[in-house]
Amino acid sequence: MTPLDQRRFLFVTGKGGVGKSTVTAALAVALAARGKRVLVTACDAKERISLLLGSDPLTPEVTQLRERLWAVKLMPQVALREYGSMVLKSEIVFGAVFDNKYVRQFFAGVPGLHEWAMLGKAWFHSIEETASGRPRFDVVIFDAPATGHGLDMLRVPKVIVDVVPPGVLRRDAERAWAMFQDPKQSGVVVVTLPEDMPTNETIELCDALKNELSLPVASLVINGVIEEMFDDAERASLLADLELDRSRAGDEAIACGIRRSIRERIQAQSLARLRALGGACIELPLLRKDAATPEAIAELSSRF
Repeated sequence: MTPLDQRRFLFVTGKGGVGKSTVTAALAVALAARGKRVLVTACDAKERISLLLGSDPLTPEVTQLRERLWAVKLMPQVALREYGSMVLKSEIVFGAVFDNKYVRQFFAGVPGLHEWAMLGKAWFHSIEETASGRPRFDVVIFDAPATGHGLDMLRVPKVIVDVVPPGVLRRDAERAWAMFQDPKQSGVVVVTLPEDMPTNETIELCDALKNELSLPVASLVINGVIEEMFDDAERASLLADLELDRSRAGDEAIACGIRRSIRERIQAQSLARLRALGGACIELPLLRKDAATPEAIAELSSRF
């Protein structure tokens, strides 16, 4: 399997609340430390990448945050205007088209167009070259929306390829879709937690990526893994008696042990199901400190 640092485009998604942006930031730091020129693209209106990397809030302009690491905030209207400017190649024609209120209303009503504008802009940066002909970035990491919206966003270029007549829009969608399906160039990084609901959603997501869209899963990242305190026998012993009299000396401590045992059991079951999916798998520990800091991101980046 092609390593993450050898791919040009990485699409990071997962159930809401599993630490998707945290993984994006840690992965970006890890790849930059290996000498890669990395661009992080964030499409969430409340992006957290800047907080995690200790920078000013992201803007629609590509901004360098640290050595070999850049970031940009993807906004549908801005991305659409940029795309139109590249296609029309004329400021006069561009202004006449995109400043027309009826055209703007039409664009707002086209299903998937805003999603494609953001995804297409991120893809464009992955093939963008400098004046010398060298790729501007070695890898683009797309901090995508949560599972449902993220999967819908990945469907957009496929729909364009399938139903849109030949033209500029379809041509670019075909190029992007070919890259997204190539496991040597691209891949989806699926983020989850070792818990029941995130595990169920992750299994469904991986099935859709494989069987519906034929997109490669570059890696499964299991976030928030706790260190086991008890072995199987100890957990069984603790879970044998869930009815405790907490007024008795020592029962409160036993109750804490039971809660920990239950969590460890759920984690063990979830990990077994997730590992059974096969492919590359990275497990990130649950940090004892605040994970929303540059220091925590640096610690997690060592796991990639």
